[in-house]
Amino acid sequence: MPGLTGRMSTVVKAKISHMLDRAEDPAETLDYSYEKQIEQLQNVKRGIADVVTAKKRMQLQEASIRQQTAKLDDQARQAMAAGREDLARAALERKHLAEGEMESLDQQVAQLEDQQQKLTDSEKKLQVKVEAFRTKKEVIKAQYSAAEAQVQISEAATGVGEEMADVGLAMQRAIDKTENMKARADAVGELEAAGTFEDITQLGPPQDDIDRQLEQLGRTSAVDEDFAKLKAELGPGAAPAASLEQHNNEPEAAA
Repeated sequence: MPGLTGRMSTVVKAKISHMLDRAEDPAETLDYSYEKQIEQLQNVKRGIADVVTAKKRMQLQEASIRQQTAKLDDQARQAMAAGREDLARAALERKHLAEGEMESLDQQVAQLEDQQQKLTDSEKKLQVKVEAFRTKKEVIKAQYSAAEAQVQISEAATGVGEEMADVGLAMQRAIDKTENMKARADAVGELEAAGTFEDITQLGPPQDDIDRQLEQLGRTSAVDEDFAKLKAELGPGAAPAASLEQHNNEPEAAA
């Protein structure tokens, strides 16, 4: 199923790209890029140093060959003066071979000098680019830091950030619970004032308002009945007068 496989691959790549984008720090990325450019610049400088070293080595060989050709030329002259034409010819042959080698070294030295010049020019251009990138890098880092700080301040002020959003939700839940508790307290107080709630600690079955009124009427009737019986037994006004007189005489008897 090439279609499904391609789609899955696209989704995976998109997820990885999104994760990398969230994890990527622009400041770290810019610093890393600057370090890589510095490494390239150092490699160019090392390449220039290697070319100069090779050129110096060839120039030393060329100087040695030049001394050798001068020596061979003197030997050829001495051999001719001594009547040794064979030795003079051999010395001249070596001299020409040395001159040919010296000419080859001259060409190689010229090539190395040309390569050195190109590398030097490239090094100067790269140096300018690296310095420009460093300046731009610092500017971008400063702008990013300022923007990041501004976002954090704005999120904190407006409460749109993830942490501030959680704090806002927690505060809203606390407010809702407080309002619900206040409403419950007011409702309980109102119902208690209306006599809707009963004392759950009392014995016996619960009583409603009618039961309480009937019970109160019953207690009043019982009191009235007992009072009438007591009044009938003692007679109207007798018991109170005798009781008062006896009560008044008690202090005198005690004296």
